[in-house]
Amino acid sequence: MNMKKFTALTLVCAMTIPMGAALVSAEDSAVAKIKEAGKVVMTTNAEFEPFEFKDGDEIVGIDKEIAEKIAEKLGVELEIMDIAFDSLIPSLNAGKADFIAAGMTATDERRKNVDFSDDYFDASQTIIVGVDSGITSREDLNGKLVGVQQGTTGDIYCTNEDGSGDITVKEVKRYPKAMDAVSDLLTGRVDAVVIDDFPAKKLVEKNPDKIKTLDEAMTEETYAIAVPLGSDLKDVINEVIKELNDSGEMDEIVSKYIS
Repeated sequence: MNMKKFTALTLVCAMTIPMGAALVSAEDSAVAKIKEAGKVVMTTNAEFEPFEFKDGDEIVGIDKEIAEKIAEKLGVELEIMDIAFDSLIPSLNAGKADFIAAGMTATDERRKNVDFSDDYFDASQTIIVGVDSGITSREDLNGKLVGVQQGTTGDIYCTNEDGSGDITVKEVKRYPKAMDAVSDLLTGRVDAVVIDDFPAKKLVEKNPDKIKTLDEAMTEETYAIAVPLGSDLKDVINEVIKELNDSGEMDEIVSKYIS
């Protein structure tokens, strides 16, 4: 009789553990919580044309359109929070958003704090200088005062805290917006600016007689969408990215903003 009771108890435990595990998984599902809330929250820094920027009061751009496709896939509304770039990951991990879409490079350092989707765009860090500058290559940044947008990969590469980079600038001057860095370049307060390629081209287009981009990039990189560590939202985002690539719609979205 005791053996029968033991066997029955063992079977109950064996059945209970998987059910309990499934319950925990459901409770931890970011996708389930998003669907229950009826909205998905994206954080970005809308100072990064053509990926996210303001057209009047509306945020538009490549990342905005990809985010709309993610919301559509989930069957929920899209809400966008516009905050400082270096606040994006802390805000995500504080539970204030579900994902980051901000032309963000998937670096190893950032992977310690967030998970990244599949890559969706190849990019580079571009060097902007005055048209009469003596800076003609990335090596010429050695010993120079360089402006960057705070928290971006341009900031990371120029600061070179781990000493792995091949360029050693004299000083890095950080700005909340890339536009502010370029403004100081125009007035001679910095020798060069290092920011992402397409935003750099947009800023140069506004002052072609005063500044230019170098042909040589500072570094090559790829953009991805960030989610909290372990979030199952990453799988949904990867599905959307694949569908957009397979259908050719990703190229159509990019072509709307980049000729």
